[in-house]
Amino acid sequence: MPAAPPERASLTLALAGDVMLGRLVNESLARGAVGRPWGDVLAHLRAADLFFVNLECALTSRTERWTDGQYKPFYFRADPAAGIAALRAAGVDFASVANNHIADFGLEGLRDTIEALDRAGIAHAGAGRDAASARAAARLTANGTRISVVAFADYPVAWRAGEASPGINYAPVSLEPEPFDNVARQLALAREGADLVVCSIHWGPNMRATPTLEFRAFAHRVIDAGADIFWGHSAHVVQGIEFRRGRAILYDTGDLVDDYAVDDRLRNDLSAVFLLTVSPPAVQELEILPVRIDDLQVNLARGRDRDWFLEQFRARCAQLGTGLATGPRKGRDALAR
Repeated sequence: MPAAPPERASLTLALAGDVMLGRLVNESLARGAVGRPWGDVLAHLRAADLFFVNLECALTSRTERWTDGQYKPFYFRADPAAGIAALRAAGVDFASVANNHIADFGLEGLRDTIEALDRAGIAHAGAGRDAASARAAARLTANGTRISVVAFADYPVAWRAGEASPGINYAPVSLEPEPFDNVARQLALAREGADLVVCSIHWGPNMRATPTLEFRAFAHRVIDAGADIFWGHSAHVVQGIEFRRGRAILYDTGDLVDDYAVDDRLRNDLSAVFLLTVSPPAVQELEILPVRIDDLQVNLARGRDRDWFLEQFRARCAQLGTGLATGPRKGRDALAR
C-alpha cells in the first residue's frame, strides 16, 4: 500500500493590488521615508509568510518617456534604490511586472526594473528580456510549499515581448483556442514541481466595481486549467471574490500605495489586503484587511470608512455567491464560501 503523502504546513499569503511608488510617493521616498508608505499595515504585511504585489511603476533613473504615437496620460517611475528599499521595508517577496506602466520609460526602463528586482532578490514574473523570460513562472518556497506564479497583462499589446525583444507577457481576455491555449500552456509549465499555482493578471478598464460575464468566464477557465489562486488587478477598485472548487478568484484587489485622485463615488482610496491561509491546493480561509490610502500612506481603515467599504464589498461578493462574515481577529473579516 503506497504511503500517504506528507502533510504540508499551511501558509499565509498576503495579496495586494497596485503599488505605485512614482510621482509624489517617489518624492517622499527621496526624503528617506522608505517605510512611510506602509503605515500601520506594515506589521500585518510582514507577518505573512509571503507578500505579493503588482508593481505599478518602473524602477529606473531614465527620464525619456515611451511613445509610439499613442496618447498615454500617466507615466510612473521610482528611483531604483529608494523603490527597492520601500519594497524591502514591507517584506515584498514577489512583484508582478506585467502591467501598463512597467515600460513607461521605455523597454530599457523595463530592463532596469527587472535588474533592480533581481539584485534585491525579489521574485517577479510577467515581463522579461524576451518572450521566454516574460512567460517564465516565478518560483518561491515557504513552509515547505513550492509556489509558482505566472503573470499576464491584457494591454498594451505594443509592449508584447518578442522572441528576441523585451516586453510584457501579453494575453488577451479570450476563450478562443489560440490565445487561451497559450495561457493554459504556461499554467501547465508552472504546475510542474509546484504545490500551488498563482495566476496574476493586470486586466480591464479602470474604475469598474464588478467583473463582466466575459471576465468571469475567463477566470473560471484559468482555474479549470490549473491555477489555484486567480489574482486580478488594474481597476483601482476592489471587486468581489468567488470560490471555484476550493480555489479563490480575486477579480480585482484594488490599490495599496499611490498618489491618485479619489473617485467620490467608488472611493478608490479604500482598498484591502487579502490574507489567504492555504493548504495546497485549497484555500482554507480568506480574510480581508480593509485599508485607506491617504497622504501617500496606507493605514487600516476605521470607523465610517471601514463600514462603507465592507458594505460595498459584501454586496459585490454576494453577487458572486460569496458571503462575508466577521473575522475572529480584530480589524479583519473572513470570507465564507
